[in-house]
Amino acid sequence: MAEIKATIGMIGLGVMGRNLLLNMVDHGFTVAGYDRDPEKVSALAKEGDEKWVSAQKTLGRFIACLEKPRKIMLLVPAGAPVDAVIEELLPNLEPGDLIIDGGNSYFEDTARRYRTLVDQGLSFLGVGVSGGEDGARRGPSLMPGGSSDAYPLVRPLFEKIAAKVDDAPCVTWLGPGAAGHYVKMVHNGIEYGLMQLIAESYDLMRRGFGFNNRRLQEIFRQWNRGALNSFLLEITADIFAQRDERTGQDLIDVILDVARQKGTGMWTTQSAMSLQVPIPVIDMAVMMRDLSGFKTERELAARALNVPVDPFPGNPEDLLVALEHALLAAMLLTYIQGMNMLKKASEAHEYGLNMAEVARIWRGGCIIRAAMLNDLRDAYLTQPGLANLLLDRSLVQQVTAWQKDLRRVLSFSVQLGIPTPALMAALAYFDSFRSGWLPTNLIQAQRDYFGAHTYERI
Repeated sequence: MAEIKATIGMIGLGVMGRNLLLNMVDHGFTVAGYDRDPEKVSALAKEGDEKWVSAQKTLGRFIACLEKPRKIMLLVPAGAPVDAVIEELLPNLEPGDLIIDGGNSYFEDTARRYRTLVDQGLSFLGVGVSGGEDGARRGPSLMPGGSSDAYPLVRPLFEKIAAKVDDAPCVTWLGPGAAGHYVKMVHNGIEYGLMQLIAESYDLMRRGFGFNNRRLQEIFRQWNRGALNSFLLEITADIFAQRDERTGQDLIDVILDVARQKGTGMWTTQSAMSLQVPIPVIDMAVMMRDLSGFKTERELAARALNVPVDPFPGNPEDLLVALEHALLAAMLLTYIQGMNMLKKASEAHEYGLNMAEVARIWRGGCIIRAAMLNDLRDAYLTQPGLANLLLDRSLVQQVTAWQKDLRRVLSFSVQLGIPTPALMAALAYFDSFRSGWLPTNLIQAQRDYFGAHTYERI
């Protein structure tokens, strides 16, 4: 390996970094890896073929084995660690070299790094990577943004290692600056929403219908064979079959009901509010993770309030089709909210996003891949300037067909006392958007009454 220059180098050899490097090797690229943890370096050296992989324990030796212009990808924790690695790299780089941040960095940080590095004659790409460790190893969805003139340096590599759908790689250059990381942020926000919707459906069937885990597995598997086909439905079905090694119980029943977040969901809601774009399902999903963290208080309230869940009035099997349609409507509305946010952000930040291409590269490799993304892509291909996806005739027909069942399911959830806030937010968004008149005139009158904020006349 000492005589062979590596095509690309990776700093950060955790599960994602190591698997991504091995994916590159599988496709015929020579690679180099570096990490401050010598055990991670040794793990890469042990797993990779030394003819194709150079595992280095010092930054100097790592940089020396890269071909020029150097292409260095970082997969380190977001925030200060990224800046620290870049600062350490700068004295060793030359104009034209490329730094690629493959972590979940905040898009404002990416925009700052992009400006700083370009001013110094270097190239920079912020790349969203989705698919988890298995996706990194076998084919992720990649969302690069940044220096357009630098993307050709890695385009052949990215297109080889990315997931494929209809023989097309799930990667494309998205736009300048922080476009890639912004798209990945919204991807993760949609992910939050979809997971909350699925969890609420699970809760309805578990506490409301009294279904056991075997029945739940059957239902999610069946749903995944139809219009709900998606990665998240697939793994949800698998989860109900997992056994806990310690107790022998079903794994799902020994997992604490407290969910945490790493920031991307919160960033999505904050950015949407600054853009004044409504994404209520995603907002509610973030809020419910926060609420789940109040475990002690929730348990105290459960004993103090002592409101039992009423038994389902009838045969729960009769409501299964309605629940499937309700989940379809809510998931589609979640994608629509995220895509509408991206369109507004593209205009505000001058990313120039091709919305059809965003939908295309999300169809494979990534966590939110789903059959319905084909419909979103088709809508944008037919009408590239579509202001809101709910103005697309085909999508409107789908939501309209399912919304009655969504109302029916929500009616039962309220009667049973089972919280379904994300499903409710989806319906509220649909009903609000289709209202040609909203009671906001009263809010404007109130604002003018107490604060002389003025109002517009009809």
